Amino acid sequence: VQLQASGGGLAQAGGSLRVSCTASGRAFSRYATGWFRQAPGKEREFVALIHWSDGSTDYADFVKGRFTISRDAAKNTVYLQMNSLKPEDTAVYLCAAGPGGSSWKGYDYWGQGTQVTVSS
Repeated sequence: VQLQASGGGLAQAGGSLRVSCTASGRAFSRYATGWFRQAPGKEREFVALIHWSDGSTDYADFVKGRFTISRDAAKNTVYLQMNSLKPEDTAVYLCAAGPGGSSWKGYDYWGQGTQVTVSS
């Protein structure tokens, strides 16, 4: 499984951005796709996940109501729509594939990160 993250960039507080994660390789649809983020000097933290099998989702409490994760099976792509952005959302966002869960240990495959910067 190979994962390619894209999108991100710079936004003002209260604004929106979308990041994408495109998967390739065999059997990726068996897995969950998760988004994590890591800010400088901080640990990697779970943001959201989606299961390809049934589309079920889970979110970290700090993004509920602001972020939405979705998938497009035809494009093998998972999106993370981020609204009402806050400066504390600034981080490198990474997508991953694996059995799932809120721990990074539940993911076997990782894409490269994409930077999201939110100015106040």
